[in-house]
Amino acid sequence: MGCCAIDEFDKIGSEHNSLLEAMEQQSISIAKGGLVCSLPARTSVIAAANPAGGHYNKAKTVSENLKINSALLSRFDLIFILLDRPDAEMDRFLSEHVMALHSGSKITPGSATTSNSQYSRQAAVDSESEANTSSFKEQLLVQPGESIDPIPAGLLRKYVAYARKYVHPRLSPEATQKLKEFYLELRRSHRAIDSTPITTRQLEALVRLAEARARAELRVLVTEDDANNVIEIMRYSLFQTYEDEDGVMDFDRSQMGTGVSNTSELKRFVAKLHRISEETYNNMFTFSMMHTIANEMGLRFTNFNDV
Repeated sequence: MGCCAIDEFDKIGSEHNSLLEAMEQQSISIAKGGLVCSLPARTSVIAAANPAGGHYNKAKTVSENLKINSALLSRFDLIFILLDRPDAEMDRFLSEHVMALHSGSKITPGSATTSNSQYSRQAAVDSESEANTSSFKEQLLVQPGESIDPIPAGLLRKYVAYARKYVHPRLSPEATQKLKEFYLELRRSHRAIDSTPITTRQLEALVRLAEARARAELRVLVTEDDANNVIEIMRYSLFQTYEDEDGVMDFDRSQMGTGVSNTSELKRFVAKLHRISEETYNNMFTFSMMHTIANEMGLRFTNFNDV
């Protein structure tokens, strides 16, 4: 039990298959020097990858951008796409943070201030009341000038180790109902003709995230608020993954956005028509002929006027 952080995940190359066994079966098989054994590998994996060419193309899926095996990519519960977009507030915050690191100062004008004192009882009550009225994303944002109390690294390490070993949350009836309703809503809203991008893997991910949310506060019962927070995170991840270049949710892609984008399907279809045209010396195709060719290729186009 631990946390495995991987940088430059897209540079691993041929070692993806080894990671697939560890993330799928939670074990690693070793056969070296006449020794054959299987070792447990239960850990949380946090990976960061760069898109091919240094630019993320929203017209392509996550798998196509990162050049990573879709089977391995689908093993991650959450996928977040970090795009470098101009933002005056965020740019100012990052510049102050970088300059503070190089200058040795801890507090910069306009940034969040730190405090080593304990939170008062009244402050805890106020923060709890604000958490009940604001979204989970707003609760995580640090406002300029806000006083925060950072946890020392050593204490945080002991806290995480204690939570992993001694805290084992279980779902409450309210949280179970909330997660089930969200999963059924996704299945019902995004069902395609031949398949659906939402599978039981998303439901299992919701359960794991909800338990982790309660474990972070050393609680043995997953509440409805924990379920709501997890649902908000999952919605955000799904929106980023399935959003195309026009800002439209493209749920024709397979699970976790690891399938083939519509752009690639169109290129395959046009290339097929071009090959048939060269073989038959005929560059005229009726709608019926194009429907037949698309069905043979396993493609589903409802309106060829848009193609």
